Amino acid sequence: MSGYRLLENASLEGRNTFRVAARAALLADVYDADALRELLAYPGVQSGPLLLLGAGSNILFVDEVPGLVVSLAMHDIRMLVDHDQHAIVRAEAGVPWNDLVHWTLGHRLLGLENLVLIPGTVGAAPIQNIGAYGVEVGEFIEVVEAFDRHSHNACRMSHADCAFGYRDSVFKRQPDRWIITAVEFRLPRHRELITGYAGVPEELAAMGAATPRAAQVAEAIARLRSRKLPNPVVLGNAGSFFKNPILASAQAQALAERFPGLPVFPAGSEVLRKVSAAWLIEHCGLKGYRDGDAAVSEQHALVLVNHGRASGRHVFELAQQVAVRVFEHFGVALEPEPRIIGATWRPVAA
Repeated sequence: MSGYRLLENASLEGRNTFRVAARAALLADVYDADALRELLAYPGVQSGPLLLLGAGSNILFVDEVPGLVVSLAMHDIRMLVDHDQHAIVRAEAGVPWNDLVHWTLGHRLLGLENLVLIPGTVGAAPIQNIGAYGVEVGEFIEVVEAFDRHSHNACRMSHADCAFGYRDSVFKRQPDRWIITAVEFRLPRHRELITGYAGVPEELAAMGAATPRAAQVAEAIARLRSRKLPNPVVLGNAGSFFKNPILASAQAQALAERFPGLPVFPAGSEVLRKVSAAWLIEHCGLKGYRDGDAAVSEQHALVLVNHGRASGRHVFELAQQVAVRVFEHFGVALEPEPRIIGATWRPVAA
């Protein structure tokens, strides 16, 4: 079996940042993208369910995982094009995301500095169109290399093919079709830095960075994230559990008038606005709320945590409780960011 290793009845507890117990019927660690065609022709795999697993930082296992779990372990980063104004960087799917951010900063490339310290891998980044502090990764993605399970062929997908949206992409909408193997980023050498997001100007000022460089913006954001978000190495979590709700502008304005202090942000359209899910949860009195070992983080209301022995189902049910409370109080429905395996999210409705 060249290019991959296949395990049966494999534990996934050490492969998800919630650190909940789960098992996979089959687990494949893939070291060469060219091996995917052979792997997916393996008896019992070809037509069965498949789950692509990166660092497990954006997933919640509620039940056992049938079929095949694929973990991509390719870690190469290289510069394909190097111009005065921009560069094209190709990173393989298994590269830890934060390693790529620091690699680009070391090569004086801009764009990814606001996405520092986001857990996960390069291969997972396009799926969720990860974003933070005013930046989304989709803005910089030129090409995604992927294996198409429908045609059993490798392909190159353009930015337009990826259909990026807020925490969304074609890969998220068709999770059983695409296996991302590498991503090419078009990164500028000159760009106005995005420093206006809440907390960033104050952190830069405290650092004495009046005219900050990209590396200083990354450092400021890393400091903010470290203070606000629990470290998954210490306390099991998947980062932000809920998306910030996107509402019609009139609804968002009415909420802001009724609840002074509610943060409202642009949402890419004059008729839409984004409101802070963390603020909604905290103002329901749920920050720090604990149900056994499953809890809403004391550091950040958007984060659910596992204090040690919570099951995935326990975390899932806590998330549903939070969504119900927010809807009852504000009339706003919350949606989860992580992919939930083994359960179906129950939307809250009037």
